[in-house]
Amino acid sequence: MTINNILWFRHGLRLHDNPSLLEALKSDCQSGSGEPVKLFPVFIFDGESAGTRIVGYNRMKFLLESLADLDRQFRELGGQLLVFRGDSETVLRRLFEELNIKKLCFEQDCEPIWRDRDERITKLCETMDVKCVENVSHTLWNPNEVIQTNGDIPPLTYQMFLHTVDIIGEPPRPVGAPDFEFVEFGRIPAILASELKLFQQHHMPGPEEFGLTYDGNADIAFQKWFGGETRALESLGARLKQEEEAFREGYYLPTQAKPEILGPATSMSAALRFGCLSVRMFYWCVHDLFAKVQASSQFKCPIGQHITGQLIWREYFYTMSVRNPHYGEMERNPICLNIPWYEPVDDSLARWKEGRTGFPLIDAAMRQLLAEGWLHHILRNITATFLTRGGLWISWEAGLQHFLKYLLDADWSVCAGNWMWVSSSAFERLLDSSKCTCPIALAYRLDPTGDYVKRYVPELANYPAHLVHEPWKATKEEQLEYGCTIGQQYPVPMVDLSVVAKRNAHAMAKLREQLVNNGGSTPPHCRPSDIDEIRQFFWLADDVVPET
Repeated sequence: MTINNILWFRHGLRLHDNPSLLEALKSDCQSGSGEPVKLFPVFIFDGESAGTRIVGYNRMKFLLESLADLDRQFRELGGQLLVFRGDSETVLRRLFEELNIKKLCFEQDCEPIWRDRDERITKLCETMDVKCVENVSHTLWNPNEVIQTNGDIPPLTYQMFLHTVDIIGEPPRPVGAPDFEFVEFGRIPAILASELKLFQQHHMPGPEEFGLTYDGNADIAFQKWFGGETRALESLGARLKQEEEAFREGYYLPTQAKPEILGPATSMSAALRFGCLSVRMFYWCVHDLFAKVQASSQFKCPIGQHITGQLIWREYFYTMSVRNPHYGEMERNPICLNIPWYEPVDDSLARWKEGRTGFPLIDAAMRQLLAEGWLHHILRNITATFLTRGGLWISWEAGLQHFLKYLLDADWSVCAGNWMWVSSSAFERLLDSSKCTCPIALAYRLDPTGDYVKRYVPELANYPAHLVHEPWKATKEEQLEYGCTIGQQYPVPMVDLSVVAKRNAHAMAKLREQLVNNGGSTPPHCRPSDIDEIRQFFWLADDVVPET
């Protein structure tokens, strides 16, 4: 007798380090006779899974490429990835009914936005006598275990989180490779395939078939991103070489310590977001590499979670969101300060989204986002600061929705956490605008030649380096010579930074005073361990706008 099992992909779009795949390959036979398994690998476009409720062209393209890569790998093994379109509960119910499914396996989606879906599926399995197995592999630690270890409350500071995971111990190492030697792949009867809208064999649709259109300027799209496990593992090799070079030179977090906004990006964030690359593999590759280099290096650095700090912040944001269904909003969010943000009635939000603010670095970054779906985290921080406490005083919620749609690596927990932090709503010194990086000063520091701005804001391509970040300083004659008149081909700055910096700092101070005078209390929140952590995260220098 053959045992029919479903492996349900949501995130975790890979074969390596996939404990749910290993579980799906088990027959769970009580007789011990080792009955063969028939595997049904499934993905369902239900309008929610893999972050498809709010999604733009580039991210959907990355997802579809990831699914196509999985399908190719399964076809080489004699099967295929079964991709359906419809409600997850409806599709799985029909598969259970028609295929005599014995077990459903999937990777944990820990965020509360997936809770209703997974509770419905778990109940369905109970009703239909299908064994349901959930495995943790999208995060280094199980966020629920972290909370339980911390006395059944979320660790409200980053240092508390580090202390808690230190008690739990090191994250598990990746599991072994699957053995498909005796595995048969299931097929879907034609009538059922038609009913459940199974995608045709050898055809993965494009974003256009989901009603999505490309919103960027293809002429300025420099970075080409490709989804899928195969590409992710290839990119991992290049990233590890970069990490090794940094370790040998005595520093770590190379993409943060020495931000490169012009060269080919080595970020693994999109691959981690969709699970094309295992976070546990990435973590242990870096830590093992660090230990190897340290054994023979003249630079002796302490080992610890700091060498993969961005992965640890990812874990922390997941943990803080897991019991907070309102984590991605302001008013009902218990850890977020309700700041009275400006509700724009003009086109200021649209100008920020489209890269028409009149500040070249901000505009270049926002146009890169639309064109490519990716931004270096330094650029994410400066554009987010400009929208919120550093410039326009518009709610971080508006920025979050825009980033969730267009970033390839948009992740509800991590993206919302970063927006709350940058806007001084949580995860930082609350009600503080004293550390707002000036986008002009940062531009000269980050892009001294102006090549980045010229790539993504071609209107300014002929401006010299000393004017490209402040083109309004060029004379009328120079503007004509450079082929771009400010106020015509390129907008004038939409705000006076010196004015809004003082205005925003005053608004923060006033709100802080009101809370104190009214006996109010700030919500529980995280604070970075020290100012150095803030400075490193924001790549701050002495060009920050001082406290007023």
